[in-house]
Amino acid sequence: MEAEHTLGADLVRDHMVYACVMGSRAFGLATEASDTDRRGVYLAPTPLYWRFDKPPAHVEGPAPEQFSWELERFCELALRANPNVLECLHSPLVEHATATGRELLSLRGAFLSRQAHTTFVRYAAGQRRKLEADVRTHGAPRWKHAMHLLRLLMSCRDLLRTGELAIDVGEERAPLLAVKRGEVAWAEVDRRMTRLAAEADEAAVRTPLPAEPDRARIEDFLVRARRASAVEGAA
Repeated sequence: MEAEHTLGADLVRDHMVYACVMGSRAFGLATEASDTDRRGVYLAPTPLYWRFDKPPAHVEGPAPEQFSWELERFCELALRANPNVLECLHSPLVEHATATGRELLSLRGAFLSRQAHTTFVRYAAGQRRKLEADVRTHGAPRWKHAMHLLRLLMSCRDLLRTGELAIDVGEERAPLLAVKRGEVAWAEVDRRMTRLAAEADEAAVRTPLPAEPDRARIEDFLVRARRASAVEGAA
């Protein structure tokens, strides 16, 4: 376990191709008490895959509030329209990007598809059930989670309407922070969630997004990145 932890830390330190800030700071919802959540993508050297023990597909840490994916795993999740990964790829707060990272960013549109409707809404439904359980058990939801669920539903609706994934909440900051502070009744928050989900469903009918992501284009990028890493490792 110690060796695996050391390898993960080395991969994050030495082979990061893309790093950004996520969470409230990226969403435009940060307050003085907000943490700084960092996410990243590393490219594990190709020769590591020639061993029986493969490099980790993700690494937690080594810094606090830091989480990183290996490039292939990141691409797999993004192709499936994983909400957290897609949002990471669209963060306005980029801290580091190599040539490979910049190419990954240039491919953001290739990951987007109508699949986002299913994955975002399914994720939102699961989170909503947890909030409803909190209300039944404790009389109130976790307000911070309620705020972020509203934000996610807004993001999904707007992505389906425009074909572009916006991260910063803009003018919705004040209303969302009021929810976080518990200043909006749960019944009203619940009503907003229902309305946003319905608007996302309506937008999905006429969305400009393609039916499928451009998997071939992403795979070509990944193969070239792996090949370049192999050549570098052999030098």
